[in-house]
Amino acid sequence: MSNITGPAAAALASLSPDNVIFLQSLPKAELHAHLNGSIPIETILELAQQYPSASTSAESTEVTDTIEKLRSGVAFNEISDFFALMRAVYALTSTLEAVTTATRAVLQSFLNPTGISNGAESPQCTYLELRTTPRATTHMTRERYLTTVLDEIEMYPPTQTALIVSVDRRMTDMDVEECISLAIEMKNRGRRVVGVDVCGDPRCGDMQSFTRHLSRVKDAGLGLTVHIAEFINNTTEDSLALLSCRPDRLGHATFLSDELKALFFADIPQPGTECGSLSESVMGTTNPHIPAGQGLGDPSHPLHSIFQNLKEDYFPRFVSNGTESKEVKVQTSFWANVERFSERAAIQDIEEMVKQADSPNNARANRQYKPCVEICLSSNLLCKSVASLDAHHVRYYLKNDHPIVICTDDTLPFRTSCLGEYSLLLAQPPLGLGLSRDNVARIARMGMDAAFLRPRD
Repeated sequence: MSNITGPAAAALASLSPDNVIFLQSLPKAELHAHLNGSIPIETILELAQQYPSASTSAESTEVTDTIEKLRSGVAFNEISDFFALMRAVYALTSTLEAVTTATRAVLQSFLNPTGISNGAESPQCTYLELRTTPRATTHMTRERYLTTVLDEIEMYPPTQTALIVSVDRRMTDMDVEECISLAIEMKNRGRRVVGVDVCGDPRCGDMQSFTRHLSRVKDAGLGLTVHIAEFINNTTEDSLALLSCRPDRLGHATFLSDELKALFFADIPQPGTECGSLSESVMGTTNPHIPAGQGLGDPSHPLHSIFQNLKEDYFPRFVSNGTESKEVKVQTSFWANVERFSERAAIQDIEEMVKQADSPNNARANRQYKPCVEICLSSNLLCKSVASLDAHHVRYYLKNDHPIVICTDDTLPFRTSCLGEYSLLLAQPPLGLGLSRDNVARIARMGMDAAFLRPRD
């Protein structure tokens, strides 16, 4: 456990031996762990020794600098720093031999019993869904990459581990199609692929173009999890496109707006979070003589921010796509028309969303759509996507009885573990959330229940 540092280490150190034993004894599911981000530092150093000497000087320098950062502890100023760091890690796992070594080490780190500070032997988790993006290099195809990872995963019983195939937001349409086809093909061959994930730099990609591919995932009987609203600048359209696919789980959901939660989730509202019917929200009133959408311009309206974001997105489109002459475009009437068209388009989008959400056949309308949210406490704190545990969005989901699972995300840069993340739940503030043992045990059960393979079946 010497590799644990930061907030997880502080929380763990504050617990009594009895509380540490309690956390160790809980059956825990790790459902959001990236393979290349979870390689033990000792294995990284081993892979560095095997790194091809023929690599470019710039690439070798980046690898060397990254290893030094990982050894001494990485300081992130923002989430984009993480993605820059991972380039060097990918360089170290660009051959099949390196992929085998890395995968085996990651599986052992999560699933093999390890000594804890009190001397007990315990694995990090009971069940692991490891995720990775199929990569093609000069040494391997995406298919060979996947089969190599699966060969290592299938050394363990199905009750312990399975694979989620990730597609990266930065991929081309053709690459996304190839990766999802590979995931479906592997599942049909009887390989242990249980789901598909959408991941990658949250500042990149058009999620609307992903939706037609993601529909194939569910049709094939695979689970679907998506990184969503991970970055403060992720747009409403981005989140709407992903939520329209009805993912089974959501990664992070750090900046998912309350309006979207109210629109899609079947949560039981707690005092202070009540929301009327969705159709009434769009109307702004129950009076049938008042036109739909009239209340959306009111800042206090529950869907106001969605309306504003959509309107602001449509406005420059109407301006740039307009065929009017320059003389016409300088007239006040032109801008008034653009404003009116933008509002109308935004209202139509929201009305369509409401129609789908309130449909009798819709899971939300039947109070069924409650996708489990994959919470990565240390990751959020260290990437500064949340200011503190007290401000963490996990509190919303706990308050509203929404399913969550506690995960590590990337143990290599964030220097954490499953035990460390659970310590952040149990430790007293300000080091942790100060939850009771009963609540922590309930969260652990939620995680086991959210697994795509359902290890308890």
